[in-house]
Amino acid sequence: MPNELSPTTDSNEPRAYQIRLKGQLGSEWAEWFGGLSITLADNGDTLLTGPVVDQAALHGLLKRVRDLGMPLVSVSPVEPDQADVSEVKS
Repeated sequence: MPNELSPTTDSNEPRAYQIRLKGQLGSEWAEWFGGLSITLADNGDTLLTGPVVDQAALHGLLKRVRDLGMPLVSVSPVEPDQADVSEVKS
């Protein structure tokens, strides 16, 4: 049965996500978040962007956000080319 939320996505390939947090994180947190890129937005938010292998891994990342105590603003799937940023931008 096809996935109704993303019928054209190959379930064997990692999906790229952007997780937006209220507040700013430094580059030293990238490894803790599984190597996701960290971008500091102009409005003071932090964007964590990169491939996530499956839903279990996504839930693990969200648990880390919870444990960090930063407010979660949004979680959005992104195109893979948007997830290629590998450095902290401010």
